[in-house]
Amino acid sequence: MKASVQVTVIGAGIMGHGIAQLCAQSGFQVSLVDVDRTALDQALLKIETSLQTLVKKGRRTQKEAEEILGRIRPLTVLEQAAGEADLVIEAVTEELNLKKKVFADLDRLTPPDAVLATNTSALSIAQIALATARPDKVIGLHFFYPVPLSSTLEVIPSLLTSPETTEAALVFARTAGIEPFVAKDFPGFIVNRLLPAFINEAFNLLGEGQASPEVIDRLCTLGLGHGIGPLRMADLIGLDTVLSVLEYLHRELGERYRPSPWLKQLVRAGKYGRKTGQGVYTYDKSEIV
Repeated sequence: MKASVQVTVIGAGIMGHGIAQLCAQSGFQVSLVDVDRTALDQALLKIETSLQTLVKKGRRTQKEAEEILGRIRPLTVLEQAAGEADLVIEAVTEELNLKKKVFADLDRLTPPDAVLATNTSALSIAQIALATARPDKVIGLHFFYPVPLSSTLEVIPSLLTSPETTEAALVFARTAGIEPFVAKDFPGFIVNRLLPAFINEAFNLLGEGQASPEVIDRLCTLGLGHGIGPLRMADLIGLDTVLSVLEYLHRELGERYRPSPWLKQLVRAGKYGRKTGQGVYTYDKSEIV
């Protein structure tokens, strides 16, 4: 896949705008699509802020930062971006029915040879693919946060994905400067078979009063060598997303993924983490993602 191809990213949230920045940094022309104009404006501001941080650190020049931002076209109407897309990366909310609707629309609007990728954390690629008339062109691309600085991603072909589509996804990843790993289309893939269980047990410890959030996270950073503790990671991902993934894995894989009652309470109270300003921890305006 050549860097001159057109990439369309659907969803301007924390993952979507990160994917758009990564693609633009790699030389791709990017259309970033979200029905919410405010979300798009905020996404562009966050991308610009991220690029300026790289400039201050000497990792990009000001000219490069401006060129990268110039390769991102914000749009609120999918039809305006889909018709010319070579690769579409969907990064909407982790809800199967919503993703299936998006892919049905993409199947109708994009060129027949366009590759359609989902950034799902755990959902079945095959189920999403069957919302289209071209399941051979559908694949999973599971990115990691923060996307512009990530060095890897999971490439997940379903049993319906063609070898050509898988190869195109691998070429895209390598062109973007990240190391891809192929995972099977099985609930949670590889990383999200591990991470949600780890985070969930941290919430169980918290709910049982075994330790404070600060102690749990500090022990994991010092004792396990993690860059960020499980509870701060959950706040960053979004507690609602963590719960959704756990509920899906619980249905598919059984009791070891039963969501922590404390996690459920926080989500029911609307405390989703950094994106709402409060989760396990409380965040000021400058920290909200």
